[in-house]
Amino acid sequence: MAEDQPEGHPDQAAEGARRVTEVANGAALPLPAEVLPHRPPFLFLDEVVEVTPGAGARGWWRLTGDEAFFAGHFPGRPTLPGVLQVEAMAQLGAYAVLVGGSAPGKLPLFGGVDKVRFRRQVAPGETLELEIEIGRMSARAGRGHGRALVDGALACEADLLFVFVDA
Repeated sequence: MAEDQPEGHPDQAAEGARRVTEVANGAALPLPAEVLPHRPPFLFLDEVVEVTPGAGARGWWRLTGDEAFFAGHFPGRPTLPGVLQVEAMAQLGAYAVLVGGSAPGKLPLFGGVDKVRFRRQVAPGETLELEIEIGRMSARAGRGHGRALVDGALACEADLLFVFVDA
């Protein structure tokens, strides 16, 4: 662990990438696998570091370089596929909606993606810093705006539309 890293920096994983994070009030946030129905190899959210249930969240996806998609995307220049960046933002959004109990018995699914922009390549060994702000939400659907960053530089952003189905 780097001594000069600020508290909460992605390099400070106390018990591996999927540890429980303490929030300011001392309450532990549930692990992504405790909230989301996704499982490896399609669970892209390693850690949630902040959540306001039903309103937004911040989290990380640490890319080790061992992920199978890097071998074919692209040989000689491994690059995180853009659609997986968008999926990671959506998973964080689902976490923010589900963790607070604002959608009991429901599962948020993609309803649409708008205004997607990719700003930089994401490579093996980098940490994707994810942010989501949940906008309007009803009993049937909602909207959010997600951002993915690497070392503070914007890699991707998108407006996400989700619909609720019975879980």
